[in-house]
Amino acid sequence: MFAKLRQWITPNMRILLALFLGILAAYSQLPVFDSIADAASSIFINLLKLVSLPIIFLSIVSTASGMDSVSEIKSLGKRVIKYTLLTTIIAATVALGLFVFISPVSTLELSSLAGLSDAAHTEVQGSYYHYLLKSIPSNIVQPFLESHVIGVLFIAMFFSLSVLTLPHHNRQVLHTFFSSLYAAIMKMTSWIILLMPIAIWAFVVLFFKDLRQGLEIKSLALYLICVLLANLVQAFIVLPSFLKIKNISPIRMVRGMMPALSVAFFTKSSSAALPMAIRCAEKNIGMSKKIASFTLPLCTTINMNACAAFILITVLYVSMLNGVVFSGVEMFLWIFIATIAAIGNAGVPMGCYFLSGAFLAAMNVPLTVLGIILPFYTMIDMLESAINVWSDSCVAAVVDKEVAEDVLQGMPPPEEELPDISIKRCC
Repeated sequence: MFAKLRQWITPNMRILLALFLGILAAYSQLPVFDSIADAASSIFINLLKLVSLPIIFLSIVSTASGMDSVSEIKSLGKRVIKYTLLTTIIAATVALGLFVFISPVSTLELSSLAGLSDAAHTEVQGSYYHYLLKSIPSNIVQPFLESHVIGVLFIAMFFSLSVLTLPHHNRQVLHTFFSSLYAAIMKMTSWIILLMPIAIWAFVVLFFKDLRQGLEIKSLALYLICVLLANLVQAFIVLPSFLKIKNISPIRMVRGMMPALSVAFFTKSSSAALPMAIRCAEKNIGMSKKIASFTLPLCTTINMNACAAFILITVLYVSMLNGVVFSGVEMFLWIFIATIAAIGNAGVPMGCYFLSGAFLAAMNVPLTVLGIILPFYTMIDMLESAINVWSDSCVAAVVDKEVAEDVLQGMPPPEEELPDISIKRCC
Protein backbone atom coordinates (compact mmCIF):
# COMPACT_ATOMS: atom_id res chain seq x y z
CA MET A 1 0.00 0.00 0.00
CA PHE A 2 2.78 2.40 0.94
CA ALA A 3 4.63 1.53 -2.29
CA LYS A 4 1.55 2.42 -4.34
CA LEU A 5 1.15 5.63 -2.36
CA ARG A 6 4.77 6.60 -3.08
CA GLN A 7 4.23 5.96 -6.79
CA TRP A 8 1.13 8.18 -6.79
CA ILE A 9 2.78 11.02 -4.87
CA THR A 10 5.25 12.11 -7.54
CA PRO A 11 7.65 15.05 -7.06
CA ASN A 12 5.25 17.30 -8.96
CA MET A 13 2.38 16.15 -6.72
CA ARG A 14 4.45 16.96 -3.63
CA ILE A 15 5.13 20.43 -4.98
CA LEU A 16 1.42 21.02 -5.67
CA LEU A 17 0.53 19.74 -2.20
CA ALA A 18 3.12 22.06 -0.62
CA LEU A 19 1.73 24.94 -2.65
CA PHE A 20 -1.83 24.19 -1.49
CA LEU A 21 -0.83 23.82 2.17
CA GLY A 22 1.20 27.02 1.95
CA ILE A 23 -1.83 28.94 0.68
CA LEU A 24 -3.96 27.52 3.52
CA ALA A 25 -1.34 28.45 6.12
CA ALA A 26 -0.95 31.93 4.65
CA TYR A 27 -4.68 32.64 4.70
CA SER A 28 -4.92 31.52 8.31
CA GLN A 29 -2.59 34.47 9.12
CA LEU A 30 -1.34 32.73 12.26
CA PRO A 31 1.98 34.19 13.51
CA VAL A 32 3.28 30.69 14.27
CA PHE A 33 3.16 29.79 10.57
CA ASP A 34 5.12 32.94 9.68
CA SER A 35 7.79 32.03 12.24
CA ILE A 36 8.09 28.45 10.98
CA ALA A 37 8.24 29.69 7.37
CA ASP A 38 11.01 32.16 8.24
CA ALA A 39 13.07 29.40 9.85
CA ALA A 40 12.48 26.88 7.02
CA SER A 41 13.28 29.40 4.30
CA SER A 42 16.47 30.48 6.09
CA ILE A 43 17.66 26.86 6.32
CA PHE A 44 16.92 26.24 2.63
CA ILE A 45 18.66 29.45 1.57
CA ASN A 46 21.73 28.62 3.68
CA LEU A 47 21.92 25.18 2.06
CA LEU A 48 21.64 26.81 -1.37
CA LYS A 49 24.47 29.19 -0.50
CA LEU A 50 26.53 26.23 0.67
CA VAL A 51 26.62 24.72 -2.84
CA SER A 52 26.38 27.94 -4.83
CA LEU A 53 30.00 28.86 -5.56
CA PRO A 54 31.20 25.23 -5.94
CA ILE A 55 28.48 24.66 -8.55
CA ILE A 56 29.57 27.72 -10.56
CA PHE A 57 33.27 26.87 -10.43
CA LEU A 58 33.13 23.09 -10.88
CA SER A 59 30.49 23.10 -13.63
CA ILE A 60 32.78 25.17 -15.86
CA VAL A 61 36.07 23.48 -14.94
CA SER A 62 34.67 19.92 -15.25
CA THR A 63 33.40 20.76 -18.74
CA ALA A 64 36.70 22.24 -19.94
CA SER A 65 38.88 19.52 -18.42
CA GLY A 66 36.78 16.90 -20.21
CA MET A 67 37.92 18.12 -23.60
CA ASP A 68 40.76 16.14 -25.13
CA SER A 69 43.01 19.11 -25.87
CA VAL A 70 43.16 22.57 -27.38
CA SER A 71 43.30 20.82 -30.77
CA GLU A 72 39.77 19.60 -30.07
CA ILE A 73 38.62 23.19 -30.58
CA LYS A 74 39.60 22.84 -34.23
CA SER A 75 37.78 21.49 -37.26
CA LEU A 76 34.36 20.35 -36.03
CA GLY A 77 34.93 21.50 -32.45
CA LYS A 78 35.75 25.01 -33.61
CA ARG A 79 32.52 25.21 -35.60
CA VAL A 80 30.41 23.78 -32.80
CA ILE A 81 31.80 26.18 -30.22
CA LYS A 82 31.46 29.14 -32.61
CA TYR A 83 27.77 28.49 -33.24
CA THR A 84 27.14 27.58 -29.61
CA LEU A 85 28.55 30.91 -28.48
CA LEU A 86 26.64 32.75 -31.22
CA THR A 87 23.23 31.25 -30.43
CA THR A 88 23.70 31.47 -26.66
CA ILE A 89 24.78 35.12 -26.78
CA ILE A 90 21.79 35.90 -29.03
CA ALA A 91 19.49 34.13 -26.54
CA ALA A 92 20.90 36.18 -23.64
CA THR A 93 20.70 39.40 -25.69
CA VAL A 94 17.05 38.74 -26.62
CA ALA A 95 16.33 38.04 -22.95
CA LEU A 96 17.92 41.32 -21.88
CA GLY A 97 16.02 43.24 -24.57
CA LEU A 98 12.70 41.76 -23.45
CA PHE A 99 13.54 42.39 -19.79
CA VAL A 100 14.25 46.07 -20.48
CA PHE A 101 11.20 46.44 -22.74
CA ILE A 102 8.69 44.67 -20.48
CA SER A 103 10.32 46.04 -17.31
CA PRO A 104 8.82 43.66 -14.72
CA VAL A 105 10.41 45.71 -11.92
CA SER A 106 9.47 49.39 -12.00
CA THR A 107 10.96 52.13 -9.82
CA LEU A 108 7.78 52.18 -7.74
CA GLU A 109 7.95 48.45 -7.20
CA LEU A 110 11.58 48.65 -6.11
CA SER A 111 10.69 50.78 -3.14
CA SER A 112 7.51 48.96 -2.19
CA LEU A 113 8.55 45.37 -2.89
CA ALA A 114 12.01 45.41 -1.45
CA GLY A 115 10.99 47.64 1.44
CA LEU A 116 14.27 49.51 1.29
CA SER A 117 14.95 52.99 2.52
CA ASP A 118 16.92 55.45 0.41
CA ALA A 119 19.98 54.90 2.58
CA ALA A 120 19.80 51.13 2.23
CA HIS A 121 19.23 51.45 -1.51
CA THR A 122 22.34 53.58 -1.90
CA GLU A 123 24.34 51.10 0.15
CA VAL A 124 23.33 48.19 -2.11
CA GLN A 125 24.22 50.18 -5.20
CA GLY A 126 27.57 51.26 -3.79
CA SER A 127 28.49 47.74 -2.72
CA TYR A 128 27.67 46.45 -6.21
CA TYR A 129 30.10 48.92 -7.83
CA HIS A 130 32.74 47.77 -5.37
CA TYR A 131 31.82 44.21 -6.27
CA LEU A 132 32.56 44.84 -9.96
CA LEU A 133 35.89 46.51 -9.19
CA LYS A 134 37.04 43.30 -7.53
CA SER A 135 36.25 41.12 -10.56
CA ILE A 136 39.93 40.22 -10.96
CA PRO A 137 40.97 38.83 -7.58
CA SER A 138 44.41 39.23 -6.05
CA ASN A 139 44.49 35.60 -4.86
CA ILE A 140 42.66 32.40 -5.74
CA VAL A 141 40.88 32.00 -2.37
CA GLN A 142 39.55 35.57 -2.05
CA PRO A 143 36.46 35.26 -4.32
CA PHE A 144 35.30 32.12 -2.48
CA LEU A 145 35.74 33.69 0.95
CA GLU A 146 33.94 36.88 -0.10
CA SER A 147 31.26 35.15 -2.23
CA HIS A 148 32.36 37.16 -5.27
CA VAL A 149 30.70 35.34 -8.16
CA ILE A 150 32.35 37.24 -11.03
CA GLY A 151 35.74 36.62 -9.46
CA VAL A 152 34.93 32.91 -9.27
CA LEU A 153 33.89 32.95 -12.93
CA PHE A 154 37.16 34.65 -13.86
CA ILE A 155 39.22 32.02 -12.01
CA ALA A 156 37.15 29.17 -13.52
CA MET A 157 37.65 30.42 -17.09
CA PHE A 158 41.35 31.22 -16.58
CA PHE A 159 41.97 27.86 -14.94
CA SER A 160 40.01 26.00 -17.64
CA LEU A 161 42.12 27.51 -20.41
CA SER A 162 45.25 26.50 -18.52
CA VAL A 163 44.02 22.91 -18.14
CA LEU A 164 43.48 22.63 -21.91
CA THR A 165 47.17 23.31 -22.55
CA LEU A 166 48.44 20.51 -20.27
CA PRO A 167 49.58 17.06 -21.45
CA HIS A 168 46.90 14.39 -21.78
CA HIS A 169 47.82 12.57 -18.56
CA ASN A 170 47.57 15.72 -16.46
CA ARG A 171 44.28 16.72 -18.07
CA GLN A 172 42.83 13.28 -17.39
CA VAL A 173 43.82 13.41 -13.71
CA LEU A 174 42.34 16.88 -13.30
CA HIS A 175 39.18 15.90 -15.16
CA THR A 176 38.65 12.89 -12.89
CA PHE A 177 39.27 15.01 -9.81
CA PHE A 178 37.00 17.94 -10.73
CA SER A 179 34.28 15.71 -12.20
CA SER A 180 34.22 13.72 -8.96
CA LEU A 181 33.97 16.91 -6.92
CA TYR A 182 31.19 18.14 -9.20
CA ALA A 183 29.37 14.82 -8.79
CA ALA A 184 29.63 15.14 -5.01
CA ILE A 185 28.25 18.68 -5.08
CA MET A 186 25.41 17.59 -7.35
CA LYS A 187 24.64 14.74 -4.94
CA MET A 188 24.42 17.31 -2.13
CA THR A 189 22.15 19.37 -4.37
CA SER A 190 19.90 16.34 -4.96
CA TRP A 191 19.49 16.00 -1.19
CA ILE A 192 18.61 19.69 -0.96
CA ILE A 193 15.97 19.10 -3.65
CA LEU A 194 14.32 16.59 -1.29
CA LEU A 195 13.54 19.55 0.98
CA MET A 196 11.87 21.37 -1.89
CA PRO A 197 8.24 20.81 -0.77
CA ILE A 198 9.02 22.23 2.69
CA ALA A 199 10.84 25.16 1.11
CA ILE A 200 7.95 25.84 -1.28
CA TRP A 201 5.50 25.80 1.64
CA ALA A 202 7.67 28.33 3.49
CA PHE A 203 8.14 30.57 0.47
CA VAL A 204 4.42 30.58 -0.31
CA VAL A 205 3.60 31.60 3.27
CA LEU A 206 6.17 34.42 3.11
CA PHE A 207 4.95 35.41 -0.35
CA PHE A 208 1.38 35.95 0.87
CA LYS A 209 2.76 37.81 3.86
CA ASP A 210 4.50 40.16 1.40
CA LEU A 211 1.25 40.44 -0.56
CA ARG A 212 -0.48 41.74 2.56
CA GLN A 213 2.31 44.28 2.91
CA GLY A 214 1.94 45.63 -0.63
CA LEU A 215 3.58 43.14 -3.04
CA GLU A 216 1.94 43.25 -6.48
CA ILE A 217 1.37 40.00 -8.35
CA LYS A 218 1.67 41.93 -11.62
CA SER A 219 5.45 42.02 -11.27
CA LEU A 220 5.73 38.23 -11.04
CA ALA A 221 3.38 37.79 -14.02
CA LEU A 222 5.52 40.16 -16.12
CA TYR A 223 8.64 38.21 -15.12
CA LEU A 224 7.08 34.93 -16.26
CA ILE A 225 5.99 36.55 -19.54
CA CYS A 226 9.57 37.74 -19.99
CA VAL A 227 11.01 34.24 -19.56
CA LEU A 228 8.43 32.57 -21.80
CA LEU A 229 8.78 35.16 -24.56
CA ALA A 230 12.58 34.92 -24.51
CA ASN A 231 12.34 31.13 -24.95
CA LEU A 232 9.68 31.32 -27.65
CA VAL A 233 11.54 33.99 -29.64
CA GLN A 234 14.68 31.83 -29.56
CA ALA A 235 12.80 28.66 -30.54
CA PHE A 236 10.49 30.05 -33.24
CA ILE A 237 12.37 33.03 -34.67
CA VAL A 238 16.12 33.00 -33.94
CA LEU A 239 16.92 29.32 -34.50
CA PRO A 240 14.69 28.89 -37.61
CA SER A 241 16.29 32.05 -39.06
CA PHE A 242 19.71 30.56 -38.30
CA LEU A 243 18.74 27.47 -40.30
CA LYS A 244 17.21 29.46 -43.18
CA ILE A 245 20.42 31.49 -43.56
CA LYS A 246 22.23 28.18 -44.12
CA ASN A 247 19.49 27.01 -46.55
CA ILE A 248 18.20 24.31 -44.19
CA SER A 249 14.46 23.74 -43.84
CA PRO A 250 13.32 24.46 -40.24
CA ILE A 251 10.08 22.51 -40.80
CA ARG A 252 11.96 19.40 -41.94
CA MET A 253 14.30 19.74 -38.97
CA VAL A 254 11.57 20.05 -36.37
CA ARG A 255 9.65 17.09 -37.85
CA GLY A 256 12.74 14.92 -37.85
CA MET A 257 13.79 15.86 -34.31
CA MET A 258 10.31 15.78 -32.74
CA PRO A 259 10.85 12.45 -30.88
CA ALA A 260 14.00 13.84 -29.24
CA LEU A 261 12.28 17.13 -28.42
CA SER A 262 9.44 15.20 -26.78
CA VAL A 263 11.85 13.19 -24.64
CA ALA A 264 13.61 16.40 -23.53
CA PHE A 265 10.28 18.07 -22.74
CA PHE A 266 8.93 15.30 -20.53
CA THR A 267 12.20 14.31 -18.84
CA LYS A 268 13.31 17.94 -18.37
CA SER A 269 16.83 16.84 -19.29
CA SER A 270 18.73 17.43 -22.52
CA SER A 271 21.23 14.74 -21.47
CA ALA A 272 18.46 12.15 -21.20
CA ALA A 273 17.32 13.05 -24.73
CA LEU A 274 20.82 12.68 -26.23
CA PRO A 275 20.53 9.06 -27.51
CA MET A 276 17.21 9.84 -29.18
CA ALA A 277 18.62 13.09 -30.62
CA ILE A 278 21.54 11.24 -32.25
CA ARG A 279 19.19 8.61 -33.67
CA CYS A 280 16.80 11.25 -35.07
CA ALA A 281 19.66 13.23 -36.58
CA GLU A 282 21.02 10.17 -38.40
CA LYS A 283 17.78 8.41 -39.40
CA ASN A 284 15.31 11.27 -39.90
CA ILE A 285 17.56 14.16 -40.92
CA GLY A 286 20.18 12.15 -42.77
CA MET A 287 23.05 13.66 -40.83
CA SER A 288 26.46 12.02 -41.04
CA LYS A 289 26.90 9.51 -38.22
CA LYS A 290 30.37 10.88 -37.58
CA ILE A 291 29.11 14.45 -37.32
CA ALA A 292 26.06 13.57 -35.20
CA SER A 293 28.03 11.44 -32.73
CA PHE A 294 30.57 14.23 -32.25
CA THR A 295 28.47 17.37 -32.43
CA LEU A 296 25.35 16.51 -30.43
CA PRO A 297 27.13 15.25 -27.28
CA LEU A 298 29.35 18.33 -27.30
CA CYS A 299 26.30 20.58 -27.79
CA THR A 300 24.44 18.80 -24.99
CA THR A 301 27.33 19.68 -22.70
CA ILE A 302 27.85 23.33 -23.62
CA ASN A 303 24.91 24.59 -25.73
CA MET A 304 22.23 25.91 -23.33
CA ASN A 305 20.37 28.75 -25.08
CA ALA A 306 17.29 28.67 -22.87
CA CYS A 307 19.38 28.45 -19.72
CA ALA A 308 21.25 31.67 -20.59
CA ALA A 309 17.95 33.52 -21.04
CA PHE A 310 16.53 32.20 -17.77
CA ILE A 311 19.66 33.01 -15.75
CA LEU A 312 19.87 36.57 -17.08
CA ILE A 313 16.20 37.43 -16.56
CA THR A 314 15.95 35.72 -13.18
CA VAL A 315 19.11 37.21 -11.68
CA LEU A 316 18.22 40.71 -12.84
CA TYR A 317 14.59 40.38 -11.72
CA VAL A 318 15.22 38.98 -8.24
CA SER A 319 18.17 41.25 -7.49
CA MET A 320 16.39 44.40 -8.72
CA LEU A 321 13.31 43.38 -6.76
CA ASN A 322 15.53 43.44 -3.69
CA GLY A 323 16.91 46.90 -4.39
CA VAL A 324 20.04 46.24 -6.48
CA VAL A 325 20.47 48.91 -9.16
CA PHE A 326 22.19 48.04 -12.45
CA SER A 327 23.58 50.54 -14.90
CA GLY A 328 23.22 49.88 -18.63
CA VAL A 329 26.82 48.65 -18.83
CA GLU A 330 26.31 46.28 -15.90
CA MET A 331 23.16 44.83 -17.46
CA PHE A 332 25.03 44.35 -20.75
CA LEU A 333 27.79 42.56 -18.85
CA TRP A 334 25.25 39.99 -17.68
CA ILE A 335 24.82 38.82 -21.28
CA PHE A 336 28.32 37.35 -21.14
CA ILE A 337 28.05 36.17 -17.53
CA ALA A 338 24.83 34.30 -18.34
CA THR A 339 26.43 32.86 -21.50
CA ILE A 340 29.45 31.53 -19.60
CA ALA A 341 27.24 30.11 -16.85
CA ALA A 342 24.95 28.43 -19.38
CA ILE A 343 27.90 26.83 -21.18
CA GLY A 344 29.09 25.39 -17.87
CA ASN A 345 25.63 24.21 -16.85
CA ALA A 346 24.85 20.50 -16.76
CA GLY A 347 22.00 19.20 -18.92
CA VAL A 348 20.05 17.96 -15.89
CA PRO A 349 16.66 18.92 -14.42
CA MET A 350 16.62 22.29 -12.60
CA GLY A 351 20.21 23.07 -13.61
CA CYS A 352 19.32 26.64 -14.65
CA TYR A 353 17.32 27.25 -11.48
CA PHE A 354 20.17 26.24 -9.19
CA LEU A 355 22.70 28.25 -11.18
CA SER A 356 20.48 31.32 -10.87
CA GLY A 357 20.16 30.68 -7.16
CA ALA A 358 23.92 30.26 -6.95
CA PHE A 359 24.52 33.68 -8.51
CA LEU A 360 21.95 35.37 -6.27
CA ALA A 361 23.20 33.63 -3.13
CA ALA A 362 26.79 34.57 -3.95
CA MET A 363 25.66 38.20 -4.41
CA ASN A 364 23.93 38.08 -0.99
CA VAL A 365 20.53 38.77 -2.58
CA PRO A 366 17.53 37.42 -0.59
CA LEU A 367 16.05 34.38 -2.31
CA THR A 368 12.43 34.56 -1.14
CA VAL A 369 11.15 35.57 -4.59
CA LEU A 370 13.21 32.78 -6.17
CA GLY A 371 11.26 30.39 -3.98
CA ILE A 372 7.98 31.75 -5.34
CA ILE A 373 9.28 31.17 -8.88
CA LEU A 374 10.00 27.54 -8.06
CA PRO A 375 6.47 26.09 -8.63
CA PHE A 376 6.30 27.83 -12.02
CA TYR A 377 9.77 26.60 -12.96
CA THR A 378 8.51 23.02 -13.30
CA MET A 379 6.80 23.97 -16.56
CA ILE A 380 9.51 26.42 -17.60
CA ASP A 381 12.15 23.69 -17.21
CA MET A 382 10.25 21.39 -19.58
CA LEU A 383 10.16 24.09 -22.27
CA GLU A 384 13.80 25.05 -21.74
CA SER A 385 15.03 21.46 -22.06
CA ALA A 386 13.21 21.02 -25.37
CA ILE A 387 14.58 24.33 -26.68
CA ASN A 388 18.12 23.36 -25.69
CA VAL A 389 17.82 20.12 -27.68
CA TRP A 390 16.29 22.06 -30.59
CA SER A 391 19.28 24.42 -30.51
CA ASP A 392 21.69 21.45 -30.37
CA SER A 393 20.00 19.99 -33.45
CA CYS A 394 20.23 23.27 -35.36
CA VAL A 395 23.95 23.66 -34.61
CA ALA A 396 24.60 20.04 -35.60
CA ALA A 397 22.68 20.46 -38.88
CA VAL A 398 24.62 23.59 -39.81
CA VAL A 399 27.97 21.94 -39.02
CA ASP A 400 26.99 18.86 -41.04
CA LYS A 401 26.06 21.01 -44.05
CA GLU A 402 29.29 23.04 -43.85
CA VAL A 403 31.42 19.88 -43.68
CA ALA A 404 29.57 18.45 -46.70
CA GLU A 405 30.16 21.69 -48.63
CA ASP A 406 33.86 21.62 -47.75
CA VAL A 407 34.14 18.09 -49.13
CA LEU A 408 32.41 19.13 -52.36
CA GLN A 409 34.83 22.05 -52.71
CA GLY A 410 37.79 19.69 -52.46
CA MET A 411 38.78 20.51 -48.87
CA PRO A 412 39.88 17.55 -46.74
CA PRO A 413 37.14 16.26 -44.43
CA PRO A 414 37.67 16.04 -40.69
CA GLU A 415 39.74 13.12 -39.41
CA GLU A 416 37.89 9.82 -39.24
CA GLU A 417 38.94 9.32 -35.63
CA LEU A 418 37.24 12.14 -33.82
CA PRO A 419 37.72 12.69 -30.10
CA ASP A 420 35.12 11.12 -27.85
CA ILE A 421 33.02 14.02 -26.65
CA SER A 422 30.59 12.10 -24.50
CA ILE A 423 28.85 13.49 -21.45
CA LYS A 424 31.81 13.30 -19.14
CA ARG A 425 30.22 14.76 -16.05
CA CYS A 426 29.73 12.24 -13.29
CA CYS A 427 26.21 13.33 -12.40
